[in-house]
Amino acid sequence: MGIGVIILITFGIYNKYKHDDVFYVFRPSINIETISCVNDLDKDGLNDQADIIEGAKKEVKNHTKYKSGYYAGGYPPQDEGVCTDVIWRALDNAGYILKDNMDKDIELNPDDYPRIDKIDTNIDFRRVKNQYVFMKKYMTNLPIEVIPYDKNNLTQWQGGDIVILSHPDHIAIISNKRRKDGIPYVIHNAYNYPKEEDRLLKWSDGNNIIGHFRFVNIEI
Repeated sequence: MGIGVIILITFGIYNKYKHDDVFYVFRPSINIETISCVNDLDKDGLNDQADIIEGAKKEVKNHTKYKSGYYAGGYPPQDEGVCTDVIWRALDNAGYILKDNMDKDIELNPDDYPRIDKIDTNIDFRRVKNQYVFMKKYMTNLPIEVIPYDKNNLTQWQGGDIVILSHPDHIAIISNKRRKDGIPYVIHNAYNYPKEEDRLLKWSDGNNIIGHFRFVNIEI
């Protein structure tokens, strides 16, 4: 086998592993329309979706240490957190206090949250399954399928959206950065510290995505 063939095979294997597409590097780039939100809850000049993206990227810049814990008052220190903390901090950057609204909804509708045996405002809002229930009830529910190079599909995946996984439970913010095939990156804290990573297609191909939501300002 010639060296050229070996290089091509190696290159194809790398593209398959990295992008789930052997011919990824040879395909053209596509542009996906950005759908801008018109709402600006905190009146800072940035629409809510842009604020959420900014808040999530602040977590990356902050280099927040991945640490799961129980905290009096509910909120961990600014330099600590897990995947769910990326979410409430990103929403907080848009002026929306997720904890207050989840606490109220859990108090009013405890049976909607099957994993809660006893209400605990110090932790309930930071659990993935509880965030999933709340978002499914109150935010815009969107398709969970991810299709490379499909503009109709990928236009529905916008920066600032929220994606939730099962097996294991996990939650992330959709980034405004995209691959050449139109698939967006995600901003999440899964280990060590928050990162902006190319994970969405692997999550979709693994049938791990159970929710895809867009922020709606709901006051309980």
